[in-house]
Amino acid sequence: MQSSHVAALKAKHAGLEARLHDEQARPSPDISMIQQLKKQKLKLKEEIAAH
Repeated sequence: MQSSHVAALKAKHAGLEARLHDEQARPSPDISMIQQLKKQKLKLKEEIAAH
């Protein structure tokens, strides 16, 4: 059974994925924003894997 904490982490991860996709789709994406979003996604992914 999946805990609500893991579900919340997965929801945050999906939100970051959507923001990352939107940023990359812009005519002139903000590279530093993309890097920051990717780092946040990786942190969440590692935390999810630890549970």
